[in-house]
Amino acid sequence: MKNRLTRKQKKMLIRIIIAAALLAVIAVTLFFVDVPWWAELFLYVIPYAVAGYDVLRTAFINLIHGQIFDEKFLMMVATVGAFGTGEYPEASFVMLFYQIGELFQSIAVGRSRKSIAKLMDIRPDSATVIRDGQECEVSPDEVEVGDTIIVKPGEKIPLDGVIVEGQTAVDQAALTGESVPVDKALSDSVISGTLNLSGVIKVRTTSTFGQSTVSKILELVENASDKKAKVENFITKFARYYTPSVVIAAVLLAVVPPLFLGIGDWQIWKAWLTRACVFLVVSCPCALVVSVPLSFFGGIGGAAKDGILIKGAGFMEVVSKIDTVVFDKTGTLTKGVFEVDDVHPNLISRAELLDIAACCESFSSHPVAQSILRAHEGHIDKSVIGEAEEIAGKGVKATVDGKVYYCGNGKLMEMCGADWHECHLTGTIIHVAREVDGSSEYLGHIVINDQVKEDSAEAINELKGLGVKRLVMLTGDKKNVAEGVAERLGITDCYSELLPADKVAKVEELIASETGKLAFVGDGINDAPVLMRADCGIAMGAMGSDAAIESADIVLMDDKPSKIADAVKLSRKTMRIVWENIIFALGVKAIILVLGALGIANMWFAVFGDVGVLIIAVLNAMRCMRRLNR
Repeated sequence: MKNRLTRKQKKMLIRIIIAAALLAVIAVTLFFVDVPWWAELFLYVIPYAVAGYDVLRTAFINLIHGQIFDEKFLMMVATVGAFGTGEYPEASFVMLFYQIGELFQSIAVGRSRKSIAKLMDIRPDSATVIRDGQECEVSPDEVEVGDTIIVKPGEKIPLDGVIVEGQTAVDQAALTGESVPVDKALSDSVISGTLNLSGVIKVRTTSTFGQSTVSKILELVENASDKKAKVENFITKFARYYTPSVVIAAVLLAVVPPLFLGIGDWQIWKAWLTRACVFLVVSCPCALVVSVPLSFFGGIGGAAKDGILIKGAGFMEVVSKIDTVVFDKTGTLTKGVFEVDDVHPNLISRAELLDIAACCESFSSHPVAQSILRAHEGHIDKSVIGEAEEIAGKGVKATVDGKVYYCGNGKLMEMCGADWHECHLTGTIIHVAREVDGSSEYLGHIVINDQVKEDSAEAINELKGLGVKRLVMLTGDKKNVAEGVAERLGITDCYSELLPADKVAKVEELIASETGKLAFVGDGINDAPVLMRADCGIAMGAMGSDAAIESADIVLMDDKPSKIADAVKLSRKTMRIVWENIIFALGVKAIILVLGALGIANMWFAVFGDVGVLIIAVLNAMRCMRRLNR
């Protein structure tokens, strides 16, 4: 505990301990010794001043500057009033407990800030760049795009880039929340802010520090508190009008009844002044003013630990209310990487069909061609490949080992006159035919699909379990491919063959038809317009994507769709805790305010109504900082 406190908190703790010890000694002494009232007053003023001199000082300074109505002013007026009515122990203990509450609040806020600070620790201090054959240590701001930097084991990777030499394992926990290191080798991308664990690597930078992932994330986190939730803005406005209202009510409570009940009777004045002091102490709004922002701040910090970056409390409030989630397909529910799912040969073997297709596609950089080359896994003898012609919208015609082959879609098969047939599987189908004596014979086909992410189905099921009413998938892909993915994942609403503008129109149509909030989940690159149009835009797999960080309201720092459900859970948990604190604080205060006005509640009730409620609310708010158990 000692090492976790700041210098200011340690000083406050020491003052609290000294004041508590003095109060204990004074209380015991006065139990056995009778002293005049002025001596008792003097004795109790000492611990009162030790515990609360900073409260009094701040209240006086604010009073001079015209800032009257805050909790420190209320506390000063109430405790001084208690001294005036002869409640010396109560006045001192109220100030002591108020300071204990303030210390508790400070520690809680500090813990919440530390959770954010851990994320902020991803900022690199320096970069080792190679210039003129020499290694130079410079500020990350001085490194330009295309420079080569060296990153040694134990160092943070300072800028986004591609490995050009070496291999290593990288700890990405600060960005994604995942504790398992990721292996990186030649040509793999690395992200600024992650930690190099094992090998020395050389990285060619692909962005300046100002445009790097780490820089954008830090800016996002630093500005998150500026975007308040509606309930948070309400509490701020509420406190602005609430405090002067209760001060006026306390003055009326202290003055009006004695004018009617006995204007010349000091005991009546004393009784109603005491009630007014109780009224002032319990009416301090600090439990609300502190616990509500702390809940949101803790929620944002807890989400950051899980690799979920929420740009502000307002977006957390929106996510907690979503009942429609619209997904982009490629890069969101699928990996955006084509792989060969199956090979259906005809007349030749499976290996021969793959070999022919690989030879035909060997010159192409298209993702479909690359998937065939990866599935082939063998050496391609390019000396046997003759002329190759790409036929737009159909495929490739190529000469391999003196024979002419056609490799492409059904339109290409129709063109060459092959007796082909459709595949019973969904996906991108690459058909292969061979010219023989002026006609074409069909050799079979290869089924290629964009691979569904491992936890996409889990994400859909979790969202359904959370009560999300409607799940929709939008894609520019072909209808049969899109419907195959949707059916596999359990998504009933699927719209395919859409252009980016069509996606915006469809989202606007869904927003108009639904009464709740709509979230759109995309990869953040070509979906920026839709991300901005939705009630809440969520960017998937956003490491290194400028558009994602800039356009989305929530950024998920890995490729796991299940984090969407986590974001909903965290947001709902935070909102639940916020409302628990609001209802509890207002309820307890309302009861004690009424009891105090009726003369039933004394100053000790007021202490619970203020400090007790604050501590309970802060403890409850700190639950927001906990990570979800998956």
